[in-house]
Amino acid sequence: MTITDAPAETRPHRRRVALTVLLWLLLAPGAIWFLGRAFGVERGVLVMLTAFTPYVALWSVVPFLLALAGRRWAAAAVAGLVAFGFAVCVVPRALPNVHKGPAKGVELHVMTSNMLFGGADPDEIVQLVREHDVAVLALQEFTAEGESALAAAGLGELLPYHQLAPEPGASGSGLYSRYPLTDPGAHRNDGGFQQAFAIIQPPGAGPLFVESAHPLAPAATSMLPGWRADLREQPAADPDATPKILLGDFNATLDHKRLRDLIATGYRDAADTVGEGLVGSWGPYDGDPIPPVTIDHVLVDKRIGVRKVSTHAVTDSDHRSLIASLTVPAAS
Repeated sequence: MTITDAPAETRPHRRRVALTVLLWLLLAPGAIWFLGRAFGVERGVLVMLTAFTPYVALWSVVPFLLALAGRRWAAAAVAGLVAFGFAVCVVPRALPNVHKGPAKGVELHVMTSNMLFGGADPDEIVQLVREHDVAVLALQEFTAEGESALAAAGLGELLPYHQLAPEPGASGSGLYSRYPLTDPGAHRNDGGFQQAFAIIQPPGAGPLFVESAHPLAPAATSMLPGWRADLREQPAADPDATPKILLGDFNATLDHKRLRDLIATGYRDAADTVGEGLVGSWGPYDGDPIPPVTIDHVLVDKRIGVRKVSTHAVTDSDHRSLIASLTVPAAS
């Protein structure tokens, strides 16, 4: 017997049951996703999916509103808790933090840019450095060809000091500075990528450790051990040591527990601090049908203040460049 053949008094009941089941089916994926985010479950394909948590957070409002409209109070209660939980995790990134760090000190502009196998437009990168008074530039996917193109575009005139580790493909790293570098070097992380680093000392400021960060991308389950190790081995903040600035393509968002654990050692995420933490930095910029996600970051020691953060498109790169205006401690 079909629903249309059923007695008239049973049809509304069946519709109510069908609607209730549909509502639970709609809210269940979001609820499971939220529990994974809340408890830091980062295994297998979940690592890749976690990057899209802000989109799921937005979707979580839909089953909540539908449950309210349908007067399914149990479903509405669960959906409401899930939506509220997502809001607590995600919404603060779009709001400026009351505590932006010290406002007094020496102003320093830093920039990070992933060059996509060295092919990003060098003139646009140099123009960004010039227009935004960038004093430190970190580059990932830095190749010998990219190095030559940047030199031809005049980068050396603006940032004459550098620590470079160019390599074919995606593993190269570069660090350019307006100021002399001390203790420069580059190390290869567990995932196989180089990370250039050095200590700089802007005029009037104390020394600063800067590093071009590039953990392995979790693009396949076989790459997850390297991704985990790379994030775990990033330099931790230390209030008793030289203040650190880590900037680059972290291949992780603030929804990944391993990045949050790194920040918890004593960093602040610059974009999150000024309410720009949901602005995408990787995704569809080279034509791939991928929603934008925020995997490029500037992490600064809590002794460093954040004034402003902006993102900028660069032709022939799948990443946007990230520029942060910072206030670093004055020399004591």
